[in-house]
Amino acid sequence: MRRCEMVCVGAGPAGLAAAVEAARNGVDVVVYDENERPGGQLFKQIHKFFGSREHRAMERGFDIGNSFLAEARELGVEVSMNSAVLGIYENGTLNVMIRDRIEQVKAERTLVATGASENMIPFPGWTLPGVIGAGAAQTMANIHGIRPGNTILMVGSGNVGVIVSYQMLQAGCRVAAVIDAAPKIGGYAVHAAKIARAGVPFFMSHTIKEAQGKLRVEGATIIEVDADWKPIPGTEKQFDVDTVCIAVGLNPMTQLIRMAGCKMVVSPVLGGQVPAHNQNQETSVKGIYVAGDATGIEEASTAIIEGRIAGLAIANSLGYLDDSTFLSQREEQLRSMVGLRSGSHGEVRSRAKEYLNAGAIVMADDSTRTGFLSEEELKQGPGIPSEARRRKGAVAVLECLEDIPCNPCESSCKYDAISVGEDITTPPRLTEDNCVGCRSCVPICPGQAIFIVDESLPDNKAAIEMTYEYRPLPEKGEIVTALDRAGQEIGEATVTAVKKTQKMDRTATVIIEVPREWSMKARAIRLKR
Repeated sequence: MRRCEMVCVGAGPAGLAAAVEAARNGVDVVVYDENERPGGQLFKQIHKFFGSREHRAMERGFDIGNSFLAEARELGVEVSMNSAVLGIYENGTLNVMIRDRIEQVKAERTLVATGASENMIPFPGWTLPGVIGAGAAQTMANIHGIRPGNTILMVGSGNVGVIVSYQMLQAGCRVAAVIDAAPKIGGYAVHAAKIARAGVPFFMSHTIKEAQGKLRVEGATIIEVDADWKPIPGTEKQFDVDTVCIAVGLNPMTQLIRMAGCKMVVSPVLGGQVPAHNQNQETSVKGIYVAGDATGIEEASTAIIEGRIAGLAIANSLGYLDDSTFLSQREEQLRSMVGLRSGSHGEVRSRAKEYLNAGAIVMADDSTRTGFLSEEELKQGPGIPSEARRRKGAVAVLECLEDIPCNPCESSCKYDAISVGEDITTPPRLTEDNCVGCRSCVPICPGQAIFIVDESLPDNKAAIEMTYEYRPLPEKGEIVTALDRAGQEIGEATVTAVKKTQKMDRTATVIIEVPREWSMKARAIRLKR
């Protein structure tokens, strides 16, 4: 029997973060993961993270994963892949299947960071090839470089649904529509806006009725639902698609936790049955800790912080970290967590986490928006410059009105033109007289919600700079089709510059010249295929 100080089950963001923190303080750590590659969801996440610099905002998921792996190796962490933990028993023993052999491991401390699995919904045709989960689509496109289909219907408008829709567009697919039985979009408005600008329609209060096809998906029918979630006859809509992508939530993978006898509570907000745990991430079974989506569905940034807390707590419990240092470092991580769990999207989950030990869950409504901002909403925004300032020259336009935990725009501005404040869920405010139009904030924004507008050009022309993360890139001098926030065609525009530098981290920006009256309307260009 092998003996270890700490075993971590799962090499995702929570598991790797815990392993690094524990190993940094002297703990001997072994990480087991049943997959071929470590990193969990991180290596599927090609978008930039939200949050602040301490949350690794502006970095892409796979870059964060690579840095964790490099740090773990430097600290001597053993990462064993193709290693499935089959069970955790009362005496702390684990059975691990490493490829084709079974090994027994006795751990002084065990962290379970097994993540989550995708929910599915049954409907006629749901077993046809071409009906897949959003995570599977991400794996095919972002890990293996394979398009899951040519034309996709996305079922679900939470962050997973809208983010994966955007990534499918990047992979060269066409997204026919995003549908959701809920009356409004559940994901971040900035994520929804990115695909709305690309012309993807949203059908709220709609569910999938059936998928058609003999050998694989050849089409799909959706139907509107009423306030009681019942289908409304006669409201069917048909789509010619070859792929139906399901993004209807995640379910914490708690099988090992339950097998170990840990106390469980039911939390619909957090995804179902989840383990009760204290501030150290320790469960009701002494020596067993939990972190990440296995404790309730949240963001990867939150999983990383939970993993760090668990790693510090394990180092403290084993005597490698004194109480005073541990409490100070844990408090620092908890303060960092507050920012991520604030705002309308995070508060309800924050309350749920606080009530895990008592088993009581506070429910609240998440604020939601449509897929794109209306003119009236924009006028109320604190980040919109006046017409007089736009006529003077290049100035930033901040089209972010949602309480998202994020502040890279503020930290990137050298001229104090953009302010968010201590509460990073506050929508950014523009001090227009301070803005010099330096453009550094445009590629920095994880939500792609910042544009540069210059109405000072001659001949009643204006220039608009926008993020463009598709391939191939347009070329300088090319005539393109300008689109509005809803993805509707406005007219022809001329590309005057395409910018892409190492500092911009694989993000390009495109500057187009348009008639001045389009300066506050044109927000995208038709994709090149």
